[in-house]
Amino acid sequence: MAAVAPALRASSARRTLGGFALSGFLAALLGAILPVWGYHLKFEFATAGHYFLGMAAGTAVAHEAGRRLRGRSSRFRLSLACAVACLGLALLSLVSPPAAAGWRIGGMALVGLALGLLNGSLFQAIHPSWRQDPAATINVAGIFFGAGCLVSALLAGALFYSAPASGILALMAVIPAAFALLYARTPAAPGGTTPRGDLRMKLLGFRNPAAILLALLVFFQFGNEWSVAGWLPVFLIHRTGMSPETSLRYLAMYWMALTLGRVAAMAVLPRMPHGRLLLGSAGAALFGCILLMGTDNAEGAAVGVLLVGLGYAAVYPLVAEMIGHRFAYYRPGQFNGIFSVALMGGLLAPAILGYAADAWGVGTVMVLPLVGTCMVVLLVLLIWLEAKIGG
Repeated sequence: MAAVAPALRASSARRTLGGFALSGFLAALLGAILPVWGYHLKFEFATAGHYFLGMAAGTAVAHEAGRRLRGRSSRFRLSLACAVACLGLALLSLVSPPAAAGWRIGGMALVGLALGLLNGSLFQAIHPSWRQDPAATINVAGIFFGAGCLVSALLAGALFYSAPASGILALMAVIPAAFALLYARTPAAPGGTTPRGDLRMKLLGFRNPAAILLALLVFFQFGNEWSVAGWLPVFLIHRTGMSPETSLRYLAMYWMALTLGRVAAMAVLPRMPHGRLLLGSAGAALFGCILLMGTDNAEGAAVGVLLVGLGYAAVYPLVAEMIGHRFAYYRPGQFNGIFSVALMGGLLAPAILGYAADAWGVGTVMVLPLVGTCMVVLLVLLIWLEAKIGG
């Protein structure tokens, strides 16, 4: 039996980390589905903002729901989150345009609820891997998350002309259904339940100035990434006149650059001064945003998308290293609180951009990533300064 336990834990860890791919798939859903719903033609950008806001509301409700489920097994909570995601996508497949937008807002709230439940359960389930190497665990989870985002864009682009919106969403609903079955059949592994003191420890963690700065950092960084990802296809269609299918390929290019850039940054980080890497990445992201704001052709857009994706890529490994070195004594459940804040930033930022685009035009959607990138650089510098002052 002693020999079976490590193998069980390893298999469970792989399946748990794979769940971050589903998390990315759900988080990136709206950016990929807005053109499928025809919002590049409707100019109803405020309504699209309501979708992001509905998803953010569902994620906020998930925090209280997760607290009530804290005594249940990791397997149950993961299966439940996947089942809710399947239900949300199935509902969205039934209420695609021309149905009333309120139904889609409700469907996105269900997807947000599933996303919040899923992330909370995943952070608890990775506790055994976290104890061995927090930075590596977060980095691998980030790679899976990026891969899920990429699949969302590729699937929507591949089916854009061959299936209606209802059919695309119905097919997408199969993915969380498969994960629900996978987790339901996964044997229970140790370390999946939430310790009783976690909520108190989360609150204590947020009294730490470094933890507050870290939460703000990931809040703005996720806001940057999702501002681009949520509106890139619609923005490119209006700016360059490219087809919706091509714009979704550019969204996939963005996610690929972001994910592969994170892998490259992980390899470069030990060999390169962090300040130089951060400034170089921020410069690339800023130049990419400016290029996207000014371009009117596909070639310029491609360069801008790659620069933004690669520029944002280095921030996540830097955050993972901070977690591994400065916060290694924290539990994953505490960082679920911090990353919940980040996820809210990733959903609220594109919602705000929807209202801004409705008032001043879709060209404004690249302004927020410009400002947010400067904030990320400032916050990283403040975290380093706080570390030096605090010894």
